[in-house]
Amino acid sequence: MTTAAEYPPIGELGRRAKVASRVLATASTAQKDDALVAAADLMLARAEPILEANQRDIERAEQEGVGATVIDRLRLDGTRLEGMADGLRNVAALPDPVGEVLDGWVRPNGLRIERVRVPLGVVAIIYENRPNVTSDAAGLCVKSGNAAFLRGSSGAVNSNLAITSVLREAIEKTGLPADSVVLVEDTSRQAAIEFMRQRDYIDCLIPRGGPSLIQSILENATVPYVIDGDGNCHVYVDESADLDMALSVVVNAKTQRPSVCNAAESLLVHAAVASEFLPVVARALEGVELVGDERTRELVPRAGAATDEDYATEFLALKLAVRVVDSLDEAIEHVNRYSSGHSEAIITRSLGAAQRFTREVDAAAVLVNASTRFVDGGEFGFGAEIGISTQKLHARGPMGLRELTTVKFVVHGNGQIRR
Repeated sequence: MTTAAEYPPIGELGRRAKVASRVLATASTAQKDDALVAAADLMLARAEPILEANQRDIERAEQEGVGATVIDRLRLDGTRLEGMADGLRNVAALPDPVGEVLDGWVRPNGLRIERVRVPLGVVAIIYENRPNVTSDAAGLCVKSGNAAFLRGSSGAVNSNLAITSVLREAIEKTGLPADSVVLVEDTSRQAAIEFMRQRDYIDCLIPRGGPSLIQSILENATVPYVIDGDGNCHVYVDESADLDMALSVVVNAKTQRPSVCNAAESLLVHAAVASEFLPVVARALEGVELVGDERTRELVPRAGAATDEDYATEFLALKLAVRVVDSLDEAIEHVNRYSSGHSEAIITRSLGAAQRFTREVDAAAVLVNASTRFVDGGEFGFGAEIGISTQKLHARGPMGLRELTTVKFVVHGNGQIRR
């Protein structure tokens, strides 16, 4: 077993990523695209050792008694690996944001000013038990001209090492620095804290994990960060909803993949349709633990009593908190009180209700007559995502290529001086 003293110093890893970032910042779109396509091809060619490494992580997790939700996030198979490769190819096919001129103007003194997209530099990602994040993050970072500085969890270390090795080999073969992707192998808590404090090298830190990771970032990070927060997502079934549509959306939002951040955790139903809708949706959600208020329990006897904590919780499991509300106002108030600011949906045939919900609900994404599961970088056409920001600066919602850039003002003159 490698000891902490035998791992490369995190500061040295950061320095290497910074050096690579300067090369990536000036790389052509063709160079970056070739690197991502090569990485996708090599990932599938090396599927067997990657899946073997992942199986070692799975076996250790099972021996440690890790829950099914965590193991689902950790598990790779042929289909998921193909999805990771497709993600890299999709990102390669997207327009390159670097060098895009956002706007420009000419001042009365003749100065021509342009605002241009440029890479952030070194984008650090700290994440838990999601080995697909390794390739998604690397692909988005490289395409946007940034070095990816990665620190995964101990539970996925074998998977992350195998994936990173493939990425680095492919990138180097296409003429870009292998250090375009750098993985911190030391998964200790102390290493994580040191990682969050690499002010000389990290330009933006993005955490992807649960409340304990986010709290650690808030307490320890000294670099700029964007919070990829909890997903306490709601679906509200309005009094004018198409109830067949509502049934389909609720079941999909809760059960299609309950272990991810855009799965629904709470269901609000208008009192005018509750007696018709709730018994039907409860039957369709067989296998889902339901907790609710008194009116919900009268209509769905198997539901347990919901607490304030239930309404505020991201379950990431087959559990759903339910409440009957008397008005759109009450639904909006409930969502804004308990929401984590991720994704909120309304099912309605009323244009006015839809407009009010989208205008008044404070969240990164608000959906009308669609499942919260669509709030995802790939589904939004970003190719992949580096996370879903629940804060408001500098990015909000799924973070794709453009969210991994900043701007530079370029000023052209012909000898002007300020008087």
